[in-house]
Amino acid sequence: MRLRRYATAAGRRVASERGYSLSEMLVVLAIIGIVLGALTQLFVSASTAQVDMTKRFEAQQEMRLALDKLRREIHCANKVTGSPATSSIVISLGSYCPTNGTGADLDVTWCTTGSGQRFALWRYNGTACSGTGRKEADYLTIDEVFTAYAPPASGGLGKLSVLLPVDVDPSDAKQSYVLKDDIALRNTLRP
Repeated sequence: MRLRRYATAAGRRVASERGYSLSEMLVVLAIIGIVLGALTQLFVSASTAQVDMTKRFEAQQEMRLALDKLRREIHCANKVTGSPATSSIVISLGSYCPTNGTGADLDVTWCTTGSGQRFALWRYNGTACSGTGRKEADYLTIDEVFTAYAPPASGGLGKLSVLLPVDVDPSDAKQSYVLKDDIALRNTLRP
């Protein structure tokens, strides 16, 4: 008898406790799934954008450093050989130039290599774009970066125009970055 009373009381307590039905649990799980899916998509797109911006920044920084090195060599050069709108130039450096490093006069070649819409800027010792060289920058969108060489005019210095358009993703033209400079050859003879 006593046992029966305890069982009845326990049954009432269990019956009075309300739980969740299966349909309520499924609705909650569906809502949580939608929210987590949206958050995951947000984090993935933010991560992709961050990687893209990092690549763009690094490519632009590489190109600025390469232009600075090119500018120092051209300022120090005795002469520059190259035709207008060309993908390579030969720079004659005197032994006094800091980037020479050999103690004797040296010719270095700056040129672009690549195809399609991706080119790299290279520096080679010697008068050819071959052998062992150093890649100075990447992600150029054109190969003819040395747009014009003006030999020394009356009372002036020789000048070289350089155009360096950089773009990691050429399909997105809004993100293009262009460096342009007219560099004077300080050591050229003035006629």
